[in-house]
Amino acid sequence: MLRTAEITAELTGVEDTRHQLYWRSRLEFSLDCFVCERTGRTTVFERGAEQALCSGSRSGFQRHRTAGRIAGFDITSGRDRLAVRALVDFWWAPFTDSRDRRTAAAPTSHPWVRLLLAYHCPEANESGTGSIQSNQVRPHSLTCKHCDRRLGVDSETPAVRLLG
Repeated sequence: MLRTAEITAELTGVEDTRHQLYWRSRLEFSLDCFVCERTGRTTVFERGAEQALCSGSRSGFQRHRTAGRIAGFDITSGRDRLAVRALVDFWWAPFTDSRDRRTAAAPTSHPWVRLLLAYHCPEANESGTGSIQSNQVRPHSLTCKHCDRRLGVDSETPAVRLLG
């Protein structure tokens, strides 16, 4: 069955606009994969792609395509903040994990997400990347790898909500 998850996140304290900080159109989301019948697989979604990529299992079944896509990707910026809202469509079917016998859920019983960011440092004239993810200690400051300036603060865990 087709399921949709809404993923939202926000950076605050975005004051240095010279770094041109932006959300990348790729994200990683943990799902229970009915193709390899494993729970809690990191699945990579890219905006515009018609399929997602499952990490597969650590033994045997390798990375593979799976039914999933980014259905919506909205970015908002305001005074000192940068927010993202992604709608992720994925197919899910019930199964029992082939290795540890856990029952699959949609989304997985402990959803995890990583959202990617990029920027350009005007001092070093170099690009850089960063990310925020569910399992980080908060608050977490995102800093430029080239000049050590603070780019923003990740104060709240990204939210994952099953819509349908």
